Amino acid sequence: MRGAAVSGSQRSRIESMVYLLGDLQGCASALERLLAEIGFSASRDRLYVLGDLVNRGPDSLAVLRRLRDLGEAATCVLGNHDWHLLAVAAGVRPKHRNDTLDRILDAPDREAWLEWLRQRRMAVHEQGWLMLHAGVVPQWDLATTLTLAAELERQLRSSPPREFLTAMFGNEPLCWSDSLAGQERLRFTLNTLTRIRFVAADGTLELGTKDGADAAPAGFTPWFDAPGRKTAATPIAFGHWSTLGLLDRPNLLGLDTGCVWGGKLTAARIDGARREIIQVDCDQAQRPG
Repeated sequence: MRGAAVSGSQRSRIESMVYLLGDLQGCASALERLLAEIGFSASRDRLYVLGDLVNRGPDSLAVLRRLRDLGEAATCVLGNHDWHLLAVAAGVRPKHRNDTLDRILDAPDREAWLEWLRQRRMAVHEQGWLMLHAGVVPQWDLATTLTLAAELERQLRSSPPREFLTAMFGNEPLCWSDSLAGQERLRFTLNTLTRIRFVAADGTLELGTKDGADAAPAGFTPWFDAPGRKTAATPIAFGHWSTLGLLDRPNLLGLDTGCVWGGKLTAARIDGARREIIQVDCDQAQRPG
């Protein structure tokens, strides 16, 4: 699915095209089909990948290689599966039954790949869009979101991996407060940016439900529908929520359309104030549940 077709001759006259891309999860062949479909040129275009680069798909290492080879043309934020890889590599978390991370973990240059991941972003505000993996709580405005994301990035890059990652995994605290500090502040930030789906009006996270937006537990709403959300006027692009499917609203783009489950890999072209959705079919690598 895509908007109006753009011919090869037209593309050659366009200086730069900007795309947002949903969850890859190790689906390297789908990434190649998508890049071919849009005629992506690393010397001309920009690509923003919304997290979950790795895991559950057949070739996470090939995905990392392709994205790294795009150089400055590709900006990637980290998702929960990317953090899971870092934690498994540090000996903090066990591998899950459905993990497909061995090619990275067994690679002779694995430390270089882990360091490359640690240098990625948690949230980006460029091209007029706030880009992150999962979402935000209603109390965060744009400036707060970027400040908290930067704090987390700095700690990920500078702290001893095993000690830091051990402290980052867990569900508590569940509710945002301006008084949060230290590891609790960082953990809440991580859970929000990489795991949020449903939230209460006071900023309490509900981290157990993975179904679609109509499955909100009592007292909770999808984070983007929370009343009084301070980022309501900020265009936000996110992934993470495959059961939500494509969400295309004026100020919201949800681009996780279940590639790893045999759905689609979805990109959105956003340069020049346009909105063009491009999708390619994906081979099923995992079955839900």
